[in-house]
Amino acid sequence: MKISCGTDIIEIRRIKESIEQTDQKFLERVYTNKEIQYCESKKAQKYQHYAARFAAKEATFKAISSNLTSKYDIGWQNIEVINDENGRPHINLLDIEISEIEEMDISISHCKEYATANVVVVWK
Repeated sequence: MKISCGTDIIEIRRIKESIEQTDQKFLERVYTNKEIQYCESKKAQKYQHYAARFAAKEATFKAISSNLTSKYDIGWQNIEVINDENGRPHINLLDIEISEIEEMDISISHCKEYATANVVVVWK
């Protein structure tokens, strides 16, 4: 059994500026429809949630990258961060299968200026 982890932190302001300056192109390139719907439902705090998901995608990539043939094997929309009925975040890998993953766990946090995420992967 092997365990790997990834972590990321991002300034919320950077994500907000990217979204506002690209007129939806950044959103469509990075986030899935479910993620966009979730973040938009947060109204005034939506940029915190977008930034948290961005950090989660980066942390996921860092945690699984050692088992990828190339960094181009996975894209932004192959990693989806959704919340269960209790509000706990989970990672879905879309259109990519990494059969060696036994379990994956994520923790996300954000405040006024920063969002961070940690991902732990247990490999078979």
